[in-house]
Amino acid sequence: MIQRPFSIDRRGLLAGAAALPLLATPAILRAAEPDLSALSDITGATRPIDTAERNTRIARAQALMKANGIGAMLIESGSSLIYFTGVRWGRSERLTAVVIPVEGDPCIVTPFFEEPSIRESLGIAADVRVWQEDQDPLAVVAGFLKDRKLSARPIGIEETTRYFAVDGLARALPGAKIVSANPVVRGCRLVKTPAEIALMQAATDVTIAAYRWTGPRIEKGMTNTQVGALMNAATRKLGGSPEFALILLGEAAAYPHGSGKPQIVTEGEVVLMDCGCTVQGYQSDVSRTFVFGGASAEQRKVWDQVRNGQATAFAAAKIGVPAGQVDDAVRRYYAANGYGPDYQLPGLSHRTGHGIGMDGHEPVNLVRGEKTPLAVGMCFSDEPGLYLPGKFGVRLEDCFHMTATGPKWFSVPPTSIDKPFG
Repeated sequence: MIQRPFSIDRRGLLAGAAALPLLATPAILRAAEPDLSALSDITGATRPIDTAERNTRIARAQALMKANGIGAMLIESGSSLIYFTGVRWGRSERLTAVVIPVEGDPCIVTPFFEEPSIRESLGIAADVRVWQEDQDPLAVVAGFLKDRKLSARPIGIEETTRYFAVDGLARALPGAKIVSANPVVRGCRLVKTPAEIALMQAATDVTIAAYRWTGPRIEKGMTNTQVGALMNAATRKLGGSPEFALILLGEAAAYPHGSGKPQIVTEGEVVLMDCGCTVQGYQSDVSRTFVFGGASAEQRKVWDQVRNGQATAFAAAKIGVPAGQVDDAVRRYYAANGYGPDYQLPGLSHRTGHGIGMDGHEPVNLVRGEKTPLAVGMCFSDEPGLYLPGKFGVRLEDCFHMTATGPKWFSVPPTSIDKPFG
């Protein structure tokens, strides 16, 4: 459960997983070439974020910049660039960034030969300034700031911007005051609008539908990779773009992000699935745990405790309550049941939940000590798993968003280990 500000990619966690040298059994063939004819795209009614919403975001950012004494803000390629401008661009050694001034239109800075491609996805009115291969892109940024008479005012840096860009800007503007843009970027992105919440709901609906299709098709002897392939195939057919399908079988479920050891579906052992997708740029994140075949008394007990832990977190999530108190409530419940204490195992070794939106993991987290008060529009995962090293683990994860009357689920948690998909 490693946090990276506004960015995490769990797909890489499966990259080194060992695969079992199995023969091409009927179960394996079904996993490799599943019959998806019963599924169809369920995302046709979704509406992407439009120019009017992006303009509102820019206005909100500029108001926060004024309130925090920031003259301009530098944002490199990534989800925050998409959030404010619509420009989807990968990071490389060639800088593409936006400079948002406290007043007036933003400026996109990009290589000369990339300008036509950048303009294709640009969703706001903006000045576009280019740099040639033998030029310094941060000098172009500095030039824009000087033209707008902002070079002497504090310049906010979005938290994922790479060091070379920050260092280059400091050299291009000697004496410039470089500050964090968190009060602005987080001030905008932490609170989701109805349009954003609708897209997150659509992504969650895809994931739940994919679970319901995949679950009955899991067979004895399948590997974790094959189960993940089924889930991803269903997700694509339903209209989502798979982000991750972390499948943990047996003892591997005792380790929150799994193991590279070979894993196969086995009678009487836990199957933990942690999967999510993107729809129109917004993500889902849902985990389900069940037992292939009949569950033991211990497996049922732990599953029920996790279900109660999840409900405890949901009940603690109230408007105005510091986010850390949600985690505190879960740990008190688990400690009363003999787990922990704190992050010790067997027990809950990671935070109760994380923020979610355009990225699978976003600030802020439901973790001890987090003082940010819960507010309408904030979105979180609720995943207080229990892990028993050497045995198994159970994680149930559903996301919710805060409303004026309290939290509301994107997906409704299951109530029984025997009916994990509702």
